[in-house]
Amino acid sequence: MHLLLIVLIVFAALFALAWLGLKVRPKPFPLPALPMIEADFVPVPTGLPQPVERFYRSLHGDRVPVVGSAVFSGRGRLRPFGIWLPSRFVFVHHAGRGYRHYFEATFFGLPVLKVNEGYIDGQSFFESPMGTYHNDANTNQGANLALWAEAGWFPSIWVTDPRVRWVGVDESTALLYVPFEGISETFVVRFDPQTGLIDRMEAMRYRQPGEGRSKILWITHNELGATIPGTKIGAVGSATWIDQGRPWAIFEVEQAAYGVDVQEYIRRRGR
Repeated sequence: MHLLLIVLIVFAALFALAWLGLKVRPKPFPLPALPMIEADFVPVPTGLPQPVERFYRSLHGDRVPVVGSAVFSGRGRLRPFGIWLPSRFVFVHHAGRGYRHYFEATFFGLPVLKVNEGYIDGQSFFESPMGTYHNDANTNQGANLALWAEAGWFPSIWVTDPRVRWVGVDESTALLYVPFEGISETFVVRFDPQTGLIDRMEAMRYRQPGEGRSKILWITHNELGATIPGTKIGAVGSATWIDQGRPWAIFEVEQAAYGVDVQEYIRRRGR
């Protein structure tokens, strides 16, 4: 009886310790000091579908910035094994051309899982303790969708890049066509009828590398919360596979640098 009691107490203590460790948020990564590139602005294009035009005018007024690059730092949560883990991240974007992600999942604020992934020169890479693969055809397709979905943190590229086009559906929905290997991929973009801002984006995406896979509906959602400093752009986003029914990742941008030289930085690993 005494032994059972001791076992229960130890188990409860370990559970409490694990619970506490998963509640500690890591410190965010500082933004790197990178040379700035002079910013430019262009008028909001004419002929956009009604909800799309409303979206841009709500964010930027009559002019939109021409964003060539961006770096984001922040924190969030990842669910790689069914358990939410605190995380911190750096995202580096050569707008519409390539990106690099670095994640750290943490326990008591200390890294326990590190992931490098990205999409550069039309080729994806994924490097983690769970596996490593490069330039897989399925992953290239998914990475390209991530490239354009994350442009929601600098959405002017969806009207300043001539390879992108919008087609209206109704008062709160539009189709966004983005380039991929000589063809187009499609997002269904749903706007909040009250605010005019984007609520979520949906696309058919490969989840796993290798042949014989099927695409799965992938949904990114702009969660309620803070905005990116100095902008009206929502800082909190989640990603969900429809068959899982709930997000596998939630990210909150806490620092952002637009129009910086990322030519070398985007090819590094780590933060």
